[in-house]
Formats: sequence, C-alpha cells, structure tokens
Amino acid sequence: MKELIQELRNFAEERDWNQFHSPKNLSIALTVETAELLEEFQWLTEEQSRKLDQDRLNRIKDEIGDVMIYLILLSDHLSIDPISAAFEKIEKNREKYPAQKVRGTAKKYTEL
Repeated sequence: MKELIQELRNFAEERDWNQFHSPKNLSIALTVETAELLEEFQWLTEEQSRKLDQDRLNRIKDEIGDVMIYLILLSDHLSIDPISAAFEKIEKNREKYPAQKVRGTAKKYTEL
C-alpha cells in the first residue's frame, strides 16, 4: 500500500495536479468513477453480471483501478489509512448486523 501511495503522489506531483486534489474534488472524482463502474452493469441481468465477457471485464478492471486510485488519494490527503478504516468498519458492522439476526436477509440494521 505504501508503494502505491507513493506512486500516486509522484504521479500527481509530476503533473502539478495536487492543486486540484482537494478532498472535495477527490470525493467528486471518486463518485464519477464509481458511476462509470456502475454503468458497465447497467441493463445487465443478475445472471449476465456474473458471466462477463473479457472486453467488459477489462473495462470493469480499469474502472476499479480508477475507483481505487481516487479512494487512496482521498485517504492520503485526509491522513486516513484505508485498510485500518475498512477493518474498523467491519467491526462496527458486526455490531449492527449480528450474524444470527441477519443471516440470509438483506434488511438494513434499522429494520431488524
């Protein structure tokens, strides 16, 4: 992760892009990229979304890369370790969604 963060820092610095990388702008860019990822699944059936051809899979891979890049840049600019944040969120979700209560259901915790 540290190597990837440094690579992204170098990439932005070489292009003088840090001036554009405010948390607000990075959040917007992240949202745009997640929408582009979602666009790859738009109009597919559940079954089709599980059986993707290689061309679509390659486009999805690119979009996942973009999402990851913006998420890491945002995390870096806010001094948040995204891996630690994910582990902490899993623990919070364990409390909100006890396995014995939610197994096999997609209900939100407020509906339990």
